Amino acid sequence: MAEIHVRPALLDDTQAISSLFRSRIPVWQRMDTIGEVQDVAYEQLTIYERWLHGGPWMSVETGALHLSHLLRGAGFPLVAIHEDKLAGYTEAFHSVEPAPFGNHLHLTSLVSNDPAVCKALAQHILKQAAVVDVQRVTASIIAHDDESVEFYRAFGMQPLTRIHRINLPAKTGQVFYKSVEHPNANPAQVHGWHMSLGRWECARQHWETLWPRTWAAIPEIQRRPTNRLYVTAAGQEAYVLIHQQLYAPRSAEVYCWTPKPLPGQVLTAIRDWGHREGYRTLVLAVTDATLKALGAEAEPDGYYQDIYAIDG
Repeated sequence: MAEIHVRPALLDDTQAISSLFRSRIPVWQRMDTIGEVQDVAYEQLTIYERWLHGGPWMSVETGALHLSHLLRGAGFPLVAIHEDKLAGYTEAFHSVEPAPFGNHLHLTSLVSNDPAVCKALAQHILKQAAVVDVQRVTASIIAHDDESVEFYRAFGMQPLTRIHRINLPAKTGQVFYKSVEHPNANPAQVHGWHMSLGRWECARQHWETLWPRTWAAIPEIQRRPTNRLYVTAAGQEAYVLIHQQLYAPRSAEVYCWTPKPLPGQVLTAIRDWGHREGYRTLVLAVTDATLKALGAEAEPDGYYQDIYAIDG
């Protein structure tokens, strides 16, 4: 078998990486004016309609924006070259968080049609962990994805924690708080902080993909209500991003970074803010420990992911 070579991604790789991601989409669709789904040719879709099939790598234009942001220091994009062709892609993020995650590299977006290429990319990340001097490497696995579990266990990775998706009613609360829009996207602000709400991958990955206004040039994304807030509540502080769910305008997804484990005053402030903005339901991703602390009003919807890890 020809050697698989892993290297940092380049902007010149954008077309090939996008093609790799798009090859996983069997049918391209869009919704017509009366709400019916139509099968259409890829070329007929707008950039935003392509985005809806799987994010920035669904088109060269948004893929280039995303890759440019990573290459400026947000993350580590890597490609695998096999037989002179780009055969695989992954992203890793260096995130420093309190226990149980610690100082770690988080592996995400591992994409290839060849298991050997996926293995080569993961092995490269594990070697890279020693170079950047982190405690561990982590990866997030969707519930019941037995193939991914087997893949990561083969590298010695073990379950670290489970992340649950829950629905929590927005409601008025008795707490003094202040919230202000906070456009500053410098990730140093959350270095070493907990990602108390919304953590499916790692704190740095979510910050880099959510907080910067990378997609402001796409009108449909720009129109989707999104608030980036600095919140102080009873002496506790937090950075909170809240955006309206795509197909449920009375629901909002919440992401929250805090210097301490989620303070009750901050959660009360978030629920109160959401209620005042007209939301009925807040959708949160929380660890087992946070779920236990939320009480009876928190309703898990059955979806979860597991974070796997191996110490460096």
